[in-house]
Amino acid sequence: MKKMRTWLAALALAVLAGAALTTGGSAAAESNGGVRVMPLGDSITEGTQVPGGYRIGLWQRLAAGGYRVDFVGSQFNGPSGLGDHDHEGHPGWRIDQIDANIVGWLRTYTPHTVLLHIGTNDVLQNFNLSGAPARLSTLVDHITATVPTAEVFVATIIPLANSGQEANVRTFNATIPGMVQSKVNAGKHVHLVDMHSALTAADLTDGIHPTAAGYDKMAATWYAALRSVPGSLADAGRQIVGTQSGRCADVTGVATANGTPVQLWDCNSQANQSWTYTASRQLTVYGTKCLDASGQGTGNGTAVVIWDCTGQTSQQWNVNANGTITGVQSGLCLDANGRGTANGTRLILWTCNGQTNQQWTLR
Repeated sequence: MKKMRTWLAALALAVLAGAALTTGGSAAAESNGGVRVMPLGDSITEGTQVPGGYRIGLWQRLAAGGYRVDFVGSQFNGPSGLGDHDHEGHPGWRIDQIDANIVGWLRTYTPHTVLLHIGTNDVLQNFNLSGAPARLSTLVDHITATVPTAEVFVATIIPLANSGQEANVRTFNATIPGMVQSKVNAGKHVHLVDMHSALTAADLTDGIHPTAAGYDKMAATWYAALRSVPGSLADAGRQIVGTQSGRCADVTGVATANGTPVQLWDCNSQANQSWTYTASRQLTVYGTKCLDASGQGTGNGTAVVIWDCTGQTSQQWNVNANGTITGVQSGLCLDANGRGTANGTRLILWTCNGQTNQQWTLR
């Protein structure tokens, strides 16, 4: 317990120290290649009182667990210890206000996973509380209709210190499990998260918003929920698009044999252009094959091929914020040979030089 108190105190100090570094502002992409996760809600998602809120502890747990994620959204805040500051948390907003904007946000950021905590302001504003469950259900329907393959986590809202408001919180929360189950029965990727029981009024700093320790309890609850649904942290497959050429990393001839070279080709959405970046830093295709430095080569000109995934460092890649993809073993960049842009240009390893034939976008 002493170690835990010390860690939480350090976290609180880090939050206070970093708050001035990254406050509100335009969203800026800080992650590249990770699974797109949208933290969605109100001031509790934004992190009022503790800028960054639960996103700090969640990011740290994901990083420690070897998961690569890209928090997405139009908002941006939090301390320097939060590796990705993007989110969709709007202080003071109710369910209906989130719902009025959700389709546009989803189309812009195409999240693979959504973390939804909303309803607190409906209670605080006493806004048609009897209709709040139906509003939440409609919001979830709009999310699943816009991004039907996304994993959507719907949380019960955290406690409030005021006894009358807390009674309304409990009434609202009691409707959420049945709503979520109805979506599951309809084949939707919707999951219940019991956030209310993770905190008590003692975890609130102003009767509404959590303390640093309270936000960290939320982080732990989100993290456990994400890990319970394996697909939520595994990207469904993305194209690797060359900045210079506009063409995709393509397994030659749609072949699956070990040693098949990877080339540039017109993007066509076929399976041989669908890559998944895993928690082990592998770029997989067809589900079982890995992008591989041929023969475990580490020199300029080493061919890039596919091979059965073995866990070796020749199959591990860093997807970097500057657009490069570098081999963990070699430190060299994924490169379009000879700065070629035509169909059939082979991909190789080469010393990183900042040229656009070594820059890629995962989309």
